[in-house]
Amino acid sequence: MTAFGLAWRTARRYRARAVLAVVGVAVIGALNFDMLMLSNGLLISFADLVNSTGYDIRIAGSAGLLARQPIDNAAALMTQIAALPEVASVAMMRTATAAVIRPNRPADGVELIGSSDPAGLGIWRSLTGSNLDGQVGPAGDPSLAPAVIARPMADRLKLAPGSTFNIRVRISGSLSAMPAIPLRVVGIADFPFESQDSFLVATTMEGFRRAHGGVMNDQAEFMFAQSRPSAGPDAAVAAIAKLRQDLRVFSNEQVVANFGRNAFTYFRQISVVLSTTTGAFSFLLVATLLTVSVNQRLGEVAALRALGIARRRIAATLLWEAALLVGIGGLFALPLGELLAMVLDRILRRMPGLPAGLHFFVFERQSLVLHAAVLVATAVVASIYPVWLAVRLPIAQTLRQEVVS
Repeated sequence: MTAFGLAWRTARRYRARAVLAVVGVAVIGALNFDMLMLSNGLLISFADLVNSTGYDIRIAGSAGLLARQPIDNAAALMTQIAALPEVASVAMMRTATAAVIRPNRPADGVELIGSSDPAGLGIWRSLTGSNLDGQVGPAGDPSLAPAVIARPMADRLKLAPGSTFNIRVRISGSLSAMPAIPLRVVGIADFPFESQDSFLVATTMEGFRRAHGGVMNDQAEFMFAQSRPSAGPDAAVAAIAKLRQDLRVFSNEQVVANFGRNAFTYFRQISVVLSTTTGAFSFLLVATLLTVSVNQRLGEVAALRALGIARRRIAATLLWEAALLVGIGGLFALPLGELLAMVLDRILRRMPGLPAGLHFFVFERQSLVLHAAVLVATAVVASIYPVWLAVRLPIAQTLRQEVVS
């Protein structure tokens, strides 16, 4: 009989111990698999989010991406960027704090977004209706600016494509308020860069100007550009940065790398600590069970060696036994880990201010490879002491003790 066959028969003979080992490895392996997915999950999710916008260059003011320093003389800058041979298209966005005005009801605070790109700069993903270039009214009423609103806002205020509502911009640092203007909903969308419960309204730059009383300074919070395939994003970033000294220009790769170094380091450190801890628990569990198994079968091992079974074959049997326990448990760990990751991800994404499009646990091939490598190392290392115990066993003394006992 082969070493694998002996290991399989041993596992079937001691079913309770084998089931306990498989369940333990599955639980610990699921936790370890989740920690591996967590180590790069946020960064992968953030990269997918950034790359899904259709623009590969971000342009911000002198303070960088996070501070939202306004870009002055935005209209002239857009013209200059659009004229660059390395750039295929350019767009801009503006934001303002506003409130939805309803008769006999308190105002609801919203964030108003003005976009020069009717498709939304990748800021929103349409669910129902159309984007800002859709039909505003039955006859295309020019007095109503189009609006795409967030799903939480549509659900709470009972708004749907075709509905109208009034919005008033709040002027920061001023006691005055702009007059309310009507907007017609043309679409409902998800805003993956904003938190899940945010109230957001996106409109055209003309609608944004109307909300400010027809007078608006020539600024922009952000600009977005798409490089030409023949030039590439790096060449386009360099060309745009030469236009003005007060600009901060980043390619998508640079944005993701910067956030990976700064924003997501904490979660990667947690993942490393927890992965190491779960790996240690898995090793202790398998090593303990194998050692107990060998100690309970000392007479059986001594008899096999007395019959002429080579030490190498006995060692191979114990290795196969560890491989069976860890391998079966590791396979069960994958679906269990995915299920646990879904639950944990849903809980963590409730953190206030977290963009709705981010996920903490993201499956990737590297996580699966590392998961398998950890299990293989666990099986090999955990079986070292039981193998040493079995091959160094004194045959005559052990058989004598078995007869006496």
